[in-house]
Amino acid sequence: MTRENIMQRSFGPIKTNQQSPSSDGDFIKREAELAKREGVLEERERQITQKQILLDEKLESLEKVRKDLVSKLEKVSSISKDEAQKILLENVDKDLSSEISKKIKEAEEEIKLAADEKAKEILASAMQHGVTDYISEFTTSKVKLPDEEMKGRIIGKEGRNVRTFEQVTGVDVVMDDEIPDTLILSSFDPVRREIAKVSLERLMEDGRIQPQRIEEIVQKTKEDINKIMRAAGEKLCHDVGVYNLPVELVDIIGRFKYRYSYGQNLIMHTQEETQIGIVLAKEIGADVNVVRLGCLLHDIGKVVTEGDEGTHVEKGVQLAKKFGISEKVINCIAEHHEDKPFSAVESILVYIADAISGGRPGARHENVGDYIKRMDDIEKIATSFEGVEKAFAVQAGREVRVIVIPEKVPDDELPKLTHEIADRISKEVMVPGAVKITAIRETRYSESTLTT
Repeated sequence: MTRENIMQRSFGPIKTNQQSPSSDGDFIKREAELAKREGVLEERERQITQKQILLDEKLESLEKVRKDLVSKLEKVSSISKDEAQKILLENVDKDLSSEISKKIKEAEEEIKLAADEKAKEILASAMQHGVTDYISEFTTSKVKLPDEEMKGRIIGKEGRNVRTFEQVTGVDVVMDDEIPDTLILSSFDPVRREIAKVSLERLMEDGRIQPQRIEEIVQKTKEDINKIMRAAGEKLCHDVGVYNLPVELVDIIGRFKYRYSYGQNLIMHTQEETQIGIVLAKEIGADVNVVRLGCLLHDIGKVVTEGDEGTHVEKGVQLAKKFGISEKVINCIAEHHEDKPFSAVESILVYIADAISGGRPGARHENVGDYIKRMDDIEKIATSFEGVEKAFAVQAGREVRVIVIPEKVPDDELPKLTHEIADRISKEVMVPGAVKITAIRETRYSESTLTT
């Protein structure tokens, strides 16, 4: 259909110049109207053309989708139900992956916010359950004398009484002129010191102070103290729910009664720690029995008197192996001071329970003068080696950081130096636990720019 036909159908017959117009103005007006309508028709043609193009594209896209579906149906027809289900789930996973990631991120944020509060609740509950009614019994190495004459009787003729007493008890008797009415009993073994203290008090009450009587009293006191320690060991084991341990091991645990660590009695500390560890293990679903026994035996090396080699951790591990304790419990003993990397969550719980019991306010104390002297001794030992410029004892003497002079100590000699420092500290200074030696060798170069 031509443009003229369209215009005739839309606007009627078009008058030509042969027809007689009424006037020139009407002709111009009609000409403008026709031009306007022609523009409208051209715009409609353009829109129709665009719609036709879009329609063709959609038809092409639908045809492609149809072919894809046909292809998938052909594949589905040849696969099993499980395979079809797998394909469907994979497609669903792809569609939901973004939403799942978003949900996971939101959940992680919520967990982070709640984790600290939950951890505080667990630790507070554990510490509450760890409160004990055990009264700490601080033994003393000093014995009060009734008068000056008693000191002379204890010494005996030519010192035979005091020599016999020292020999059978294994302790040293020290007489200080500044405190004439007091005898000081000196020994690293708290059990021996307790036996000597009780024996000396019994001898003064008995009045018959002579070598044979000293031997009889000391022997009787040993038997009584051993019974007391066994009863204390059995009570501690029963209080924390540990049964059927070898009698010899229970006797060793009973030595906790007379052993103190920074003023904290080992029975009280062990009872607290074990109760805390049990609650923590129950809260997080760890092996309660491993944590229970690990807490009970973690400091057993502190009361082992056989052999002087090794730290209390090493002695405890050796003793546990001797009595056939399980490997998991031995790991708890070996790792409770982080001397070795943690091998299981139970070891971490024993470490945490130990820190809570030992670190709570009022649990432990140490004479300030002794503490300062120990730190000074450690630093003096480290700086006494050639090539060491400075040394700093940190973490209550648990670690020593040594700064060496680079020009005097090469890198390959650092291991030898740290080993020698550690060896001397272990022999000359009484430090609880292991001491870590860290040597620092640093060389710096600097240069300045020239100003013009």
